[in-house]
Amino acid sequence: MHDDRPAPSWAGDVSVGVDAWTRRASAPASPPPPDPVAAGPDADPESVARKILLDQLTGQARSRQQLSDKLAAKNVPTDVATRLLDRFEEVGLVDDGAFARSWVASRGAGGGRALAKRALAQELRRKGIDDEVAREALDEIDPDDEEQAARALVRKKLRTLTRVDDVVATRRLVGMLARKGYGSGLAFAVVRDELAQAGRDALDD
Repeated sequence: MHDDRPAPSWAGDVSVGVDAWTRRASAPASPPPPDPVAAGPDADPESVARKILLDQLTGQARSRQQLSDKLAAKNVPTDVATRLLDRFEEVGLVDDGAFARSWVASRGAGGGRALAKRALAQELRRKGIDDEVAREALDEIDPDDEEQAARALVRKKLRTLTRVDDVVATRRLVGMLARKGYGSGLAFAVVRDELAQAGRDALDD
């Protein structure tokens, strides 16, 4: 029995047949139609802002100004940002007073940076903390603790200055304390005393 069907166009040429099959096998599948239920409605600005705030506050306190700046960077409308920040303040999630006290405790005389009041005040101002709120937190610093922190800084730094003369050592030590916010009077007094205890002479102020 003879098959009267016409031969395919690629009959007799294996390479043509392979090409035709390869094109069919590699043709990309048509993408499925969009699913409106799975996509869901666009998130409303308040929900977006609330998630941003909660993410920012996870594991770390932040000032109201820091949070406000973050919302603005994410294009959250000002009225939505203000309303949510007010609400977060009401429930205690945003508290500039607590933030200031925590900042001073972690970076002041008893913290890792051993910064003096002046430097701490500048940092708090950059964080958007009101001057009066900052002053209340800074007033909790004990002057004796601040002096002891300055002495600890000088003693540590002094160990690296054994190869420089006393004049250079004095200038470097006083400069270091100045950068950390210590006043010149306290800085010179501490440096002079610590150099004397180490058997060295301080430069007159």
